[in-house]
Amino acid sequence: MIYLDNAATTRTVPEVVDAMLPYFTEYYGNAGGIYGLGNKSKKAVIDAKETIAATLGAEPNEIYFTAGGTESDNWAIKAVYEAYRDKGKHIITSKIEHHAVLHTCEYLSKQGAEVTYLDADADGVIDLEQLKKAIRPDTILISVMYANNEIGTIQPVREIGAIAAEQGILFHTDAVQAYGQLPIDVAECHIDMLSASGHKFNGPKGVGFLYISKKAKAHSLIHGGQQERGRRAGTENIPGIVGLEAAVKRAYRVMEEKTGREKELRDYLISQIEQEISGARLNGHRTKRLPGNVNFSFESVESESALIMLDMQGICASGGSACTTGSIDPSHVLLAIGASPETARGALRMTLSEENTKEEMDIVVEELKRIVGKIREMRGI
Repeated sequence: MIYLDNAATTRTVPEVVDAMLPYFTEYYGNAGGIYGLGNKSKKAVIDAKETIAATLGAEPNEIYFTAGGTESDNWAIKAVYEAYRDKGKHIITSKIEHHAVLHTCEYLSKQGAEVTYLDADADGVIDLEQLKKAIRPDTILISVMYANNEIGTIQPVREIGAIAAEQGILFHTDAVQAYGQLPIDVAECHIDMLSASGHKFNGPKGVGFLYISKKAKAHSLIHGGQQERGRRAGTENIPGIVGLEAAVKRAYRVMEEKTGREKELRDYLISQIEQEISGARLNGHRTKRLPGNVNFSFESVESESALIMLDMQGICASGGSACTTGSIDPSHVLLAIGASPETARGALRMTLSEENTKEEMDIVVEELKRIVGKIREMRGI
């Protein structure tokens, strides 16, 4: 098997699993207990927050554990709207956000929010001048992703944060694809809220975090007990939190070497596809993109057929976001950057890891070339 869908999820590495296992069977106490077994779990939560905060230049009490990126995005946007709607009801986001952001904004628009959706250029980069012009006296939040999950384009986050800070507006970034892949400093980028998910960087599924700056007011997401300082009630997922911390430590320990290898493989795969397959269009910015992201549209080829034929050869890829699997609609991201519906339906996303090899990339190109040719032949092209 050649696995090229790491943007959807990554393999949970052995050292993460090993860190988690004792918290299922040996250190299973509730972190809310006053006895020693519970204190062991409580300490695990505290340690994990310290580890994560250090990677962001944040403070431990600004880290809140969640079930993953979707929950973190929902919490950030809904909580800000509830806390600040007396000040204003205007939210700014972009047309290429993950559906966790877009659908949350759609929901809030039915509750009275007014949402402005920024355009993106052909490379998937938002226009900073358009952002400045979109700001109103009643703007309370700007939410723009750090890097796109489909086309890999990295946004000018520092500049966006500076604009938000200058206007006194809170800035949230969906960093689900970026955290653990790229160094992030929340102070330098003026980030007030940041979403991340463990399974995107070799951690377990079902656990992530939301960074909430001390200066940001944010209402509770789940009401009940006093967990997460009363903002997110419910018994903590201690094994998941321990696994998340282990994955964070590993990600930052190997980041430079890992991303260097992924960039090398990414650029090699892009160049080989462009040389060997006619009618191939690279989607996203050529250089300002995530280390392991490769997204192509192939003329006269629908991705669904190509993906099935790749799978028959043991190659795992995707047509875009894992959250839209099964949808017949073309990618909203590709449509937003000016692709035609036909081009958008032909998009193929291949996301690499440091475990992939150059030999695998050669196999992928060979199979893609054969598959694209076969599909075009079947269509009489």
